[in-house]
Amino acid sequence: MTPEECQLLAETGRGTKMGEMLRRYWMPAVLSRELEADGAPVRVKLLGEELIAFRDSDGRVGLLREFCAHRGASLYFARNGESGLRCWYHGWKYDADGNCLDQPNMPADRRFCDKIKQPAYKCVEKNGVVWTYLGPQDDIPSLPELEWLTVPESHVFASKRLQLCHWTQGMDGDLDSSHLPFLHAAPLQTRTTTDPDASPSWLLNDPVPKIETVRTESGLLLGSRRRADKDSYYWRVNQWFMPNFTTIPLAGESPQAGHAWVPIDETRSWVFTFSWHPARPLTEAELTRMRSGSNVHAPLIPGTFLPKYNRDNGWGGEALPSEQPWQRITDLQAQDMAMTESMGALYDRTQENLCVSDLVIVQTRRRLMDAAHHLAVHGRLPEFDAKSYALRPVSVQLKENESWQEAVAEAIVARPETYRVSV
Repeated sequence: MTPEECQLLAETGRGTKMGEMLRRYWMPAVLSRELEADGAPVRVKLLGEELIAFRDSDGRVGLLREFCAHRGASLYFARNGESGLRCWYHGWKYDADGNCLDQPNMPADRRFCDKIKQPAYKCVEKNGVVWTYLGPQDDIPSLPELEWLTVPESHVFASKRLQLCHWTQGMDGDLDSSHLPFLHAAPLQTRTTTDPDASPSWLLNDPVPKIETVRTESGLLLGSRRRADKDSYYWRVNQWFMPNFTTIPLAGESPQAGHAWVPIDETRSWVFTFSWHPARPLTEAELTRMRSGSNVHAPLIPGTFLPKYNRDNGWGGEALPSEQPWQRITDLQAQDMAMTESMGALYDRTQENLCVSDLVIVQTRRRLMDAAHHLAVHGRLPEFDAKSYALRPVSVQLKENESWQEAVAEAIVARPETYRVSV
């Protein structure tokens, strides 16, 4: 990448090409369980903007600019009650839409509530997450029909954690199938003990996948092929959706998994993790494991969204004197974080030497930059339909002569009555 391309990709703030492009998509803002009716406001920073989230007396969620329109005091200290936030400094009060309801520090005949509007953003709650749209509020698109948003709430579990690096550094790991038998060798070896003729063994035995992509309206369909036996291949098929959503194919009847990589600023991101089952509610045993941090859901420091295994403790437990540093990092998500955070908060991509296994990384970066340029030139994003997000990941074993695109065409469709991917 050129220095100019690196700068464009790095930017997230308002007024930048990439920042304005990201604002034209719905983003997860907070978990629903973070907000209580008439409870404490929650500070939220998204795309470099300081915001306050709260749930009013009627259960509505508001997302407002943090600083009061009067004199700029933080609404984090506002009193939440009686269907609005009342600034602690002078009592100005705002509803969930940012309308000014009261200015009690002035004579009644001198108040001008109708002329004041606290900046506010549209919010929608779906399946345990509050989603927001930070673009123009007079032109709001439909919520993307990601499968974890369209199944019943009982089928979904969502968590979030802080990641101390640029959002694309973390996202790149989800898009990079070639790292699995190297970085995650130990977890894969553990799984092969119960089923030596299944996908974990195939990942370990064939470290050089053949990677293919198909462009879709909303992103990319990703196929990664490895040898299963002398007559067949193992294909992992997942998706990248514009601009920051990824899916992870999990074998068998396990719930599926996905991430949303949400920029806080240019050096930090929120990682929202979704587990869902298309056909049934999650079991209590599954929910218990997810809440405690397992596999795709990172274990957290209690009472926070900080990963239990982080930079301060080397992303793992205490190492024995004879162990090399990597040997103490055994948690799956911590392994990924160790790699992407160890690059630094914002890696200089002009120092990269990309290779053939980085095909998906190159293509996703190009789609992001093309979309940012398109918005800057045309004032709108390239056309896409919310239904084009209705795809799910799969993993399959296919005969050598079978086309993976034809074989998975039906299986990846989350809502076949509304959308069928063209491959």
